[in-house]
Amino acid sequence: MSADANRATIERFYAAFAAGNGSAMTACYGPGAHFRDPAFGDLEGEDIGAMWRMLTGRAKDLKIELHEHEAGEESGSAHWIARYTFSTGRPVVNDIQAKFRFAGGLIADHVDDFDFRKWAKQALGPSGNLVAVLPPLRSKARAKALAQLAAYKRDETGSSL
Repeated sequence: MSADANRATIERFYAAFAAGNGSAMTACYGPGAHFRDPAFGDLEGEDIGAMWRMLTGRAKDLKIELHEHEAGEESGSAHWIARYTFSTGRPVVNDIQAKFRFAGGLIADHVDDFDFRKWAKQALGPSGNLVAVLPPLRSKARAKALAQLAAYKRDETGSSL
């Protein structure tokens, strides 16, 4: 696809995010897509859309700012900031760099990178430093995020799997 089409996909994705529309975000991904970030780790396919629908569905005060973005025929990037209140009641300002690979005008690979230590301290308070630097605690935090995603998917589909 053209650079313009891929740039439009990035714009559509973040406009949907800003509107809290996880389903429209999901539509920006191609089948078999891959996503990775410091909180959830690696997600594939349907799990990506479920994550965005869960996060946007739970957000009460989410604000998304797309600061800059660019795209070529196969790849692109974005700098964006998320502001929200975490489930602990603590405010978070997360500054994120995203990298994309596209196939057929849809996202095939999406990697969000941010300072996990800074995020954890904001979201979890002083104990966030320990979560960020101690691998067992970081693994436990990721496992909790993935368990929440699995529960959300069960609720969303009405499945007992």
